[in-house]
Amino acid sequence: MISILVLSIGLATAVVTDVRTRRIPNWLTGAIAGAGFGLAFGGGTVTPAQAALGLLTGLLLMMPGHVIGATGAGDVKLMAAGGSVIGPDVVFRAFLYSAVAGGVFAIAVALHRGILVTTLHDASRLVTAPAGVREAIEAPARANRFAYGPAIATGTLLSLMVTL
Repeated sequence: MISILVLSIGLATAVVTDVRTRRIPNWLTGAIAGAGFGLAFGGGTVTPAQAALGLLTGLLLMMPGHVIGATGAGDVKLMAAGGSVIGPDVVFRAFLYSAVAGGVFAIAVALHRGILVTTLHDASRLVTAPAGVREAIEAPARANRFAYGPAIATGTLLSLMVTL
């Protein structure tokens, strides 16, 4: 239970910080990962080996999105840090739920900004020709980026609810 509380506080802090500044700071992801390993070594819900595998799994799952420019480095580190608290099995589910939440949030943001058609077109290009879309995704004038921390928090907490 303490693991869920620690992770929830970390995720809530990440959401507020990401929405306000569009950054998830290293001190925060480091603190979440450190807490995950501390809980694991202290007899928490995951073992130290599961904490390490969870961190690695979260990192590996999020890295492709970062490589193509769809997510930031803070998002990658947040999923990895969360993995150290919840372990590899749950972080895999959290990743999937976060992707769905991110899609829902992206549609809502695109609707709000009046760029839904362009966003859907760019999303299809991400699948068919990812190398050519990176510049479009990162172009500030396009206003198509949004904070992904809330999607990670939503997906992670939903995955914990399903697990419990």
